[in-house]
Amino acid sequence: MAVVLLLFPLVVGCAPAHDFNKQLRAITGPYRFDLVKWELSALIREAGKLFSRQESTENAAATYFANVERIKMLESEIEAVNVGNRQGDLASLEDELGELQQQNAELAGIVERLLETQIREAFSRQGIFNPVDKYVRIKIGFPPVNIHIGKPPHLLVVSPRDRIESIREVTFLPDMTQEDMESIEAEIDSLDVSSLVVNLGGIATYPSYVTDKADVRFMLDTAGEEWLHQYLSFTPLGFLYVLDLAGIRRNYDIATMNESVASMLSKEIGGIIYQQYYAPGEAGDAEQTTESGFDFSKEMREIRKVVDDYLARGEIEQAEEFMEQKRQHLAENGYYIRKLNQAYFAFHGTYADSPTSISPIGAELKELRSQSDSLKEFLDAVTGMTSRQDLAESVR
Repeated sequence: MAVVLLLFPLVVGCAPAHDFNKQLRAITGPYRFDLVKWELSALIREAGKLFSRQESTENAAATYFANVERIKMLESEIEAVNVGNRQGDLASLEDELGELQQQNAELAGIVERLLETQIREAFSRQGIFNPVDKYVRIKIGFPPVNIHIGKPPHLLVVSPRDRIESIREVTFLPDMTQEDMESIEAEIDSLDVSSLVVNLGGIATYPSYVTDKADVRFMLDTAGEEWLHQYLSFTPLGFLYVLDLAGIRRNYDIATMNESVASMLSKEIGGIIYQQYYAPGEAGDAEQTTESGFDFSKEMREIRKVVDDYLARGEIEQAEEFMEQKRQHLAENGYYIRKLNQAYFAFHGTYADSPTSISPIGAELKELRSQSDSLKEFLDAVTGMTSRQDLAESVR
């Protein structure tokens, strides 16, 4: 769901890596997302907001998110009609879809400002203002909370076949078909690596890019997470992650710590905002299971453990065959994953609180959070860390 500060080129220092990068760029060139161009256009949009007189209201947000749910239903119905799985008036469905999409495009700016205000105030109430306020007490929010609702770019993740680790990440254009993704993956996989094009829910550009196809809780969590990535980049922990993303100083543990901290805190803040404004008195999130009681989280953890065992023994083909068998098994139980491979686990595994991770970092961060009296105390503790050892020692 989150990628931070992808403004930096990959830096490598050996001939084989140079050759690989050259081949990778040749394959991905036509699909690469021009982040600099997007940032320039974003500045123009943000300037336009200054002269907009639209007021942020809860009613506008309610309309927007009701439309999102209806849009999802219409897209599913249209797809079913197109493939012949059901009958329906295709023209009528497409007309309604177009009207709702147009209405949401007009409401997006209002919803952006509303969510920005709610997120900024929620962090402020927790005493979280900016990356230096633990040293200099300045109650000014920085970076300013700023989001853009739209269709985010895709992300290409590349992992070696013999281990699970993200070694290359490339942002792709938002408008890609599944055929485009699969064609690129096939070409890259022919270089004897594992690749996956991921649909992102958000990205820590500035303003933060947040998907327009999500409910309010997902948007709150995602916008908060991307702001936290921006915040962290001005701290020792986050700066090391910037170096990791740039390919200057790779450190998978640092990446996992950053992604996990941002994910944990954003969910906590998102829950506070959601209960205050959208669902007062509603119970906390519960893990989703199918009616059969299938435990997706447990299944994914077991798959990851078996795959790691295969790879540790050098049995790469067996690991890949096992993942494909399990992908089909998951689909039979209501969980469709387009491609389950080393790159999938490399991407999702950086979130140590996710079911695809077997890293102890998640448990250590949760322990540190339980020892902290507040979100700010927890955040101040982790932002000064520069290694996995720092985290381990903090919870001993």
